[in-house]
Parts: sequence; C-alpha cells; structure tokens
Amino acid sequence: MQAHGVCLKAEVPDFDTAADAIGVAEIFQSERAMSFHEVRFPLRLSLSVSGGPERRVDIVNLSNGREARNRRWRDARRRYDAGSGVRSVADLYAVLEFFEARGGSLHGFRFRDPVDFSSSAPGDPATGLDQLIGIGDGETAAFPLAKTYGDAAASHRREISKPIDGTVRIAVGGVSVAAGGFVVDAATGIVQFAADHVPAEGVEIRAGYEFDVPVRFDIDRIELNLEAFRAGRIPSIPLIEIAP
Repeated sequence: MQAHGVCLKAEVPDFDTAADAIGVAEIFQSERAMSFHEVRFPLRLSLSVSGGPERRVDIVNLSNGREARNRRWRDARRRYDAGSGVRSVADLYAVLEFFEARGGSLHGFRFRDPVDFSSSAPGDPATGLDQLIGIGDGETAAFPLAKTYGDAAASHRREISKPIDGTVRIAVGGVSVAAGGFVVDAATGIVQFAADHVPAEGVEIRAGYEFDVPVRFDIDRIELNLEAFRAGRIPSIPLIEIAP
C-alpha cells in the first residue's frame, strides 16, 4: 500500500528496508526494539489519578424514534490522566523522569488502576477460586489469565496480560495447586501447568491475582510551568491502554 509515495510499514516488515526506500538515513529504534518496559508507573502517583475504561459505540437515530447501536470495539480501552496524581514538585519530577526513561510514547509500561487491579472485589483478598480461566481437556497445559465482568443480563471477558509476579493463585476442580504445579509468565499472563499437573477433562481452572494495565504515554511533550503548578494548575499527562 502506498500513501503519497511513502511505503507504509504494513507492506515492508523491515524498518531499515522501509527507511532506505523513503530516503531516511538512520533509524534510531525500530518497532521491534520498542517492545515493552516491564516497569511500573510510580505507585504513589497512580493511586490518585483519574480515568477508566472507554468504549466506542456507533448510535444512529432512526426515523421511528428508535436507535440502532453498533459496538465498534470488542474490548474497552482504558485512559488515565497521570497529571491528576501529581501533588508536589517531587511528584512532577518523578513523572518527568519516568517519561524520559520511556522515550515519551515510544515504550509501553505497567500501570496500576487505582480501582480495578485484582481478580476479586475491592477490599477482598485474591483467591484461587476468583476467576474461571478455562476448562480442562486432559491435554491443554497453558491457559491465559482472564477476568469476567458481568451480571444476569450480560458478561464480558477481559484477558489479563500483566499479572503481578507472586500474586497468582490457581485452583483446579476447586483444589488449590501448589506453586510447583504451574508457572506464570508475568509478561504475558499465560499459566503453564507442569506435565504431571495438566488439568483433566471437564474440570474448571480458576485463578486469583493482582494485575497492572499495559499503557503508554499518549502525549509527545510534557509542558511544565512551575509558577502555574504552584498556583494550582496541574498539567495534563494522558496515558492510554495498549496491547503489549
């Protein structure tokens, strides 16, 4: 696919080749090198930020007074404003330092949602019975962590890709699995059972955990004015959820 004579990335998988094609002398970092930084946004700041899930729905008003509604996104996408958690110049510097270390919007990172960060309800400890993540078939040994939101009318299953290391609890058929019976990839959220612990056919696999949201900065510049900050004006520092 071509756009105004520029070869788009989807057609040329190698960034260096693409750069040569459009006459760019040097590529400092390719998308493959961007990856994801397995570091968390400062926790003391994330607990005070504003934000939450966003969904996109197309709504058309019909001539009979009714509406036609179409869901554009399968999953919600979370947005946050990190600026709302800044309370001091030290906090402001911590955000600035973190922003520089991530290369602005170049690298993703972990962020703790101040409300939705556990497999259990707020205030309750996570247990191995919290969330159904799969049904055994006697052969499958790997299952992705997931969280289900719902009520009697509908439900939504969300994949959890950034569990917090050391918090994952697993139960198979209602029985807790010892730590040696499984491992969890904290970078992907995949639970891998040991060969002698593969769940039998028909049994429920459940999990409990705490988790972070994968995000990036949704801004290329942080504009600071110390006098304005001291007067109570907080800079907007948006974050947006990504698929790492």
